[in-house]
Amino acid sequence: MTIPLSLSTASGSSMNDISSDVASAVSKSGIKEGLCLVSSPHTTAGITINENADPDVKTDMMMEIGKLIPLRDDYLHMEGNSAAHIKATLTGLSVTLPISKGQLVLGTWQGIYFCDYDGPRQRRVLVTIIG
Repeated sequence: MTIPLSLSTASGSSMNDISSDVASAVSKSGIKEGLCLVSSPHTTAGITINENADPDVKTDMMMEIGKLIPLRDDYLHMEGNSAAHIKATLTGLSVTLPISKGQLVLGTWQGIYFCDYDGPRQRRVLVTIIG
């Protein structure tokens, strides 16, 4: 079963915590044991898992990714968002998490993030639950 989620991103590059939305989708599915695939159907956005206790982690992540792949360079892509495509490829477009006893299995400090590198935009996330 695939449950689409929608979100609005607020800036050009952002990490958006979607943990509670994904957990809610898992809960609604009724699946007690299985896998949850969280994926982005966008070529300029990715999905990752990282610490969600300290907001500075998001700031540091976006700062360092921006240093690695600058917004402007000698890119050939005519839309002007090549950096966003490269960042999404490096982040990855999906994560897979176990489901146990009807809940996502995440570490104490882990959260699921939708990383938008070409915002602000209206975006979708696909949550596929397999039991």
